[in-house]
Amino acid sequence: MWRGAGGEGEILMATKNNTLKLKFDSARKYAPAPESKSAAKINPRYDLFINGKFEKPLSKKYFDTINPANEEKLSEVADANAADVDRAVKAARNAYENVWKKMPPKERGKYLFRIARMVQERARELAIIETLDGGKPIRESRDFDIPVVANHFFYYAGWADKLEYAFPNRNAQPLGVAGQIIPWNFPLLMAAWKIAPALATGNTVVLKPAETTSLTALKLAEIIQEADLPPGVVNIITGAGATGAAIVNHPDINKIAFTGSTEVGKIIQRAIAGTNKKATLELGGKAANIIFDDAPIDQAVEGVINGIFFNQGHVCCAGSRLYVQESVFKEVVRKLKDRLETLIVGDPMDKNTDIGAINSKQQLNQINKYLKIGQKEGAEMYQSSCDLPSKGFFCRPTIFTNVAQSNRISQEEIFGPVLAIQSFRTDDEVIEKANNTPYGLSAGVWTDKGSKIFNMTTKLRAGVVWANTFNQFDPTSPFGGYKESGYGREGGLHGLSAYVKLGGIV
Repeated sequence: MWRGAGGEGEILMATKNNTLKLKFDSARKYAPAPESKSAAKINPRYDLFINGKFEKPLSKKYFDTINPANEEKLSEVADANAADVDRAVKAARNAYENVWKKMPPKERGKYLFRIARMVQERARELAIIETLDGGKPIRESRDFDIPVVANHFFYYAGWADKLEYAFPNRNAQPLGVAGQIIPWNFPLLMAAWKIAPALATGNTVVLKPAETTSLTALKLAEIIQEADLPPGVVNIITGAGATGAAIVNHPDINKIAFTGSTEVGKIIQRAIAGTNKKATLELGGKAANIIFDDAPIDQAVEGVINGIFFNQGHVCCAGSRLYVQESVFKEVVRKLKDRLETLIVGDPMDKNTDIGAINSKQQLNQINKYLKIGQKEGAEMYQSSCDLPSKGFFCRPTIFTNVAQSNRISQEEIFGPVLAIQSFRTDDEVIEKANNTPYGLSAGVWTDKGSKIFNMTTKLRAGVVWANTFNQFDPTSPFGGYKESGYGREGGLHGLSAYVKLGGIV
């Protein structure tokens, strides 16, 4: 028989003749196991990737990109202006009209297969740079981000010459030039989500990564160059909001694909209104994770930890709202608090680290603002007792209880390792609470009853609903939201349809 408690304490082990008393500390203490940086090459300066070559920006401006874990400079990145965007769009248009749309689909697929294999070959380097530039733990970059990047290129490579099966009896034609703008939370994965289906369907691309996490997209440009992709098919330009606005407003762009905040998504909607530009918008979220009293509690607790803390809360589909059935509420909260004490916050390059750095000082300030708001609104805050590094941008994993449905921490996207917990009694009550938010990107349901799962999935207004798991992704499965979480889908066949115009029945 074992008995334990959170924090420092004792474990009592009853044997036949006596009791052994063992001291323990729930916060794991491991020797450092840092990933070597030697496998990654980061240039001191990066230019714009236009028409198959790295070109200096006409703006003649560069900005620093830093490591959020220690605030040290990693590189300088070109800051593209409207003239640079125009150069990239013209290169993409020329490649579309003269090369890419005329190329047999089977040949287009070969390029995608080649890129996928090269991503696999350089997986270690890409994972290291993703962690250095973005702050996420090396385990997440190594075991999730980069493998899924390769999988997306493999998946859409297979569809390139099979569009007649994807859209039976319809004549699927490419749209033209796609302008794509991606966020900082999954820099390389978001690039793959957007580039792969666009190329598979015969479009060309102008892509802008987030200004704080541009390095892996520029590494992908090196891979694209090495793969001998025809010049201009993919152009990668870097910059901040003004660069993105120049892409959105360029008259020769046929499609806008944006992942980011709801606020910017609304600006894009207004900008393209009245034009012929198609758009897919994957915006903010405030996902509800729902635990019923018949759920496997330990599994559910681990799913909650995975859904909000292992990714620093830096995903729009993070399970940042937790609803627990009243009869198991105290048990779940106790186990969550105990589990928080075991999480290691620190150097993202250390393989022991569970929670890495917040991506930027600005984002950390935003999270801290909401921590104060939550306490001011009357919620009870519990944070892990872990020590934080002296340098860099870090936040302790945080739980709020005694949360009201109207509290801002329950309604607004925080984008950090912060969980708001409420209780519920009935199915109808939790459905009403879960849907009572402007967002509708994702949700999770934990229960032992399949009938309850189906009941919840038909009534939750979320684009993705996970059952007895959370944050699982696959290239074959579509992803997207409702309401202020955007419209359109990425991934699977839906991801293809976003980049084609379908002619009449053939």
